[in-house]
Amino acid sequence: METVKFEELQLDDRILRAVTDMGFEEASPIQAKAIPVELEGSDIIGQAQTGTGKTAAFGIPLLQKIDPKKKKLQAIALCPTRELAIQVADEIRNLAKYMHGIKILPIYGGQDIVRQIRGLKDGTQIIIGTPGRVMDHMRRKTVKFDQVHTVVLDEADEMLNMGFLEDMETILSQLPEERQTVMFSATMPAAIQKIAENFQKDPQIVKVVKKELTVPKVTQYYYEVKPKTKVEVMCRLLDMYAPKLSVAFCNTKKQVDELVTELQGRGYFAEGLHGDLKQVQRDRVMNSFRNGRTEILVATDVAARGIDVDDVEAVFNYDIPQDDEYYVHRIGRTGRAGREGIAFNFVVGREVYKLRDIQRYCKTKIIPQAIPSLNDITEIKAEKILDQAKEILADMDLNRISRIIEKKLLEEDYTSLELAAALLRMNMGEENEDIIFDNRPARSLDDLDSRRDRGDRGNGRGRRDGKGRDGRGGRGARKNQDDADMARLFINIGKEQKVKPGDILGAIAGESGISGRLVGSIDMYDKYTFVEVPQDCAEEVLECMKNARIKGKSIHMEPANGR
Repeated sequence: METVKFEELQLDDRILRAVTDMGFEEASPIQAKAIPVELEGSDIIGQAQTGTGKTAAFGIPLLQKIDPKKKKLQAIALCPTRELAIQVADEIRNLAKYMHGIKILPIYGGQDIVRQIRGLKDGTQIIIGTPGRVMDHMRRKTVKFDQVHTVVLDEADEMLNMGFLEDMETILSQLPEERQTVMFSATMPAAIQKIAENFQKDPQIVKVVKKELTVPKVTQYYYEVKPKTKVEVMCRLLDMYAPKLSVAFCNTKKQVDELVTELQGRGYFAEGLHGDLKQVQRDRVMNSFRNGRTEILVATDVAARGIDVDDVEAVFNYDIPQDDEYYVHRIGRTGRAGREGIAFNFVVGREVYKLRDIQRYCKTKIIPQAIPSLNDITEIKAEKILDQAKEILADMDLNRISRIIEKKLLEEDYTSLELAAALLRMNMGEENEDIIFDNRPARSLDDLDSRRDRGDRGNGRGRRDGKGRDGRGGRGARKNQDDADMARLFINIGKEQKVKPGDILGAIAGESGISGRLVGSIDMYDKYTFVEVPQDCAEEVLECMKNARIKGKSIHMEPANGR
């Protein structure tokens, strides 16, 4: 599609000025398509993924409709996570930089609700909130929707995956009938389509084609590794490529903590981000990462939603995601704002078949690579130090130091070359023991034996194509899944306690940090429930759910008999 400049979109001069300050001239594809439709006042379904400029696509028209003189709530945007709510609020504030009198308030769990209530009473016109916390304010009657003219559902499919379907429907049902409803979603499962049918009026569909959703400037590599050598391989790649900022993804909170400890022990500036951290801790970690004090951010998928740092040069999939779509979200953390980026994928055993499926789904190319040897790393370290030495030779007077060296060489029985080698070795640090003995040649994902699809990939893709769960509120998902890949867990709560599948799903996703879409079938009975989770996540889920509450009730979870 042709490029569209922001000046062509008939925007408020104050917004244009703010956009210019943010360094943008041309609208992204989703912005160019969505903004004119929204300015007309039509309901809209925007299909676009993270990193495509969605926030400005709905934020600019939203701001243009706000009356700063009216100190009432006029617009609400729902986001799946606290991190995303904060990010969206920050970006809309930047867009409203020159629009005096507009107040924007993020509301989310983990923050003092009294402070939020005070902010709501202070004439806030726009709230950016998570569904759970917005519902809290509705129950407390601290939000009034009577003047709301615009509602935005950002990453609607992710809110669905996290068990927020009922909350979204409840919130939408309480809003004025005469309003504009804007929905953005990377995918369009049946439950999202149903929301559109029930709560939107003749919505216009704005879709960014897949070609525009890919990340062409991200070079993707994969390495076949053993579990015990993952950290070593990652460190070698960090030394080899020396990225300014990196994000490493793990599938569990436990793995995040373990990897951070390992990296810190090796002298890297690494911090973790996952669901167990309090909001103050999350903010500290993100600020440290944005400021460059932290070089490596290690995160789970859910915790990483909303990470928007332009200078990320590399993404490490320390664990391969169990959902194809999450791969796209992950690598989209680098290669932003027109920059180039690198993605490194570590596969163990049969995970190589899972990665092959991801490659097919994303219609991308993941290049096989041999693990760098210690000799490779030594050479690279030496080259970097010698390059620094060249700069010193060019810029500094070294006569006095040269005389000291000449005197020493006369006194001792070694050559200048030997002395230079010794000094170089000192600067390179200690060499680790070479614990990697796997010298298998790198193999293309395209060449893998297709006959082993079902058995070796472990059906670990995690995709259900939206089938069998009625928007994740029903039962019986994953019937096409090998039982061996899923662990069946027992929970001592059921229908009699007025609990619904979405409550179970939301609790597991919220407490453990795993994606809701990885949860399998949820079979509810009067007094208890069975739920399936990926086998490799079961221990983590059980640990995280020890002190969990569902619908205000303490619960007990344990492996189901015989499973």
